Amino acid sequence: MYIKQIELKDFRNYKELKTEFHPNVNIFIGQNAQGKTNLLESIFLTSMGRSFRTNKDKDMIRFGKEFFRIRLVAFKDDDDLVVELAVNRDGKKGIKIDGVKAKKLSQLFENVYIVAFSPEDLRIVKDEPEKRRKFMDRELCQIKPSYYNSLSQYRKALMQRNACLKEFYMGNPDMTDDILDIWDNKMAEYGSRILSCREEFVRKINKISGRIHREITNGKEQLEVSYEPNIKVSGNQPSLFYEELKKNREKDKRRGTSGSGPHKDDLRLQIGHIDIRSFGSQGQQRTAALSLKLSEIELIKEETGESPVLLLDDVLSELDQERQNYLIRSLEKTQVFLTTTELSGEAEQRLGNIKYFQIKDGMIVSEKEKSML
Repeated sequence: MYIKQIELKDFRNYKELKTEFHPNVNIFIGQNAQGKTNLLESIFLTSMGRSFRTNKDKDMIRFGKEFFRIRLVAFKDDDDLVVELAVNRDGKKGIKIDGVKAKKLSQLFENVYIVAFSPEDLRIVKDEPEKRRKFMDRELCQIKPSYYNSLSQYRKALMQRNACLKEFYMGNPDMTDDILDIWDNKMAEYGSRILSCREEFVRKINKISGRIHREITNGKEQLEVSYEPNIKVSGNQPSLFYEELKKNREKDKRRGTSGSGPHKDDLRLQIGHIDIRSFGSQGQQRTAALSLKLSEIELIKEETGESPVLLLDDVLSELDQERQNYLIRSLEKTQVFLTTTELSGEAEQRLGNIKYFQIKDGMIVSEKEKSML
């Protein structure tokens, strides 16, 4: 699979754009704040329906306009695949896949597979647990769209349960355990599914990322990735999950919020017996982050049979030469979109066939192809 073409209308700082891409490597070059990352963001949206930069869809609408529209053409399964996405200022989102309107967001996920890698991802190891939960959730939504439904329903139940707990905390006499029990059961139903999916995901990611990490470090280090569920229930067992919630109910009432569940999960990352989240060197943390991101690519290939598109947002400048070289060597048969202010001659040689796009003020001011064959 690869992306052939994209059209933008009033997206970020792009008034109108229509351009075609190279099936190998596409490099967006330009100074900061010209629109390089905006192009990557528009591509990512056609895969996940949401940005990797903001939670507010309307922030992506060009200033003074009422909506944005994206149309992407990919080549997949020996045919063209067309994904269209539009968002207006009221937050209404419209999605079409090959001209057919999608009824729900999860219908988008199994079409264009994408892995996005930005400098922020290099901090995934040392940052707060929320970043590592997002890493799991983003990947699982792509390879298992039913996971998105479980996650969405769990979040709704969690919000309702927290609203009930706040009423208990405020001393509302109309709030009863029977009402709370409704949301406990909902959280248990969907939360246990999330736990089961995350368990399986981490087992696979541990195996792949461990091998990649050994290769990057020339066998000197062994990365171990393990799942740290907040509720210690293995597999999809709603009744046991429910019992854990009930056991903590009085404590939650006193706090006015839910202290247990997948929204508190984490990933443990170790080298030897060292927890590198807290005690790893910067080099170890960055190598582990690179291993995790590259393992996403391999897992998508294993689970779907498709090679995902890789978006690299100014990542090469954040990596030393050794890690740059490993990353570039790993990109064979993967379409790449890369943003940078400049590219070294060595990186250019290693990347192979390239199409360059010079970006300025939300426009492509020049294009050229360079073959390394």
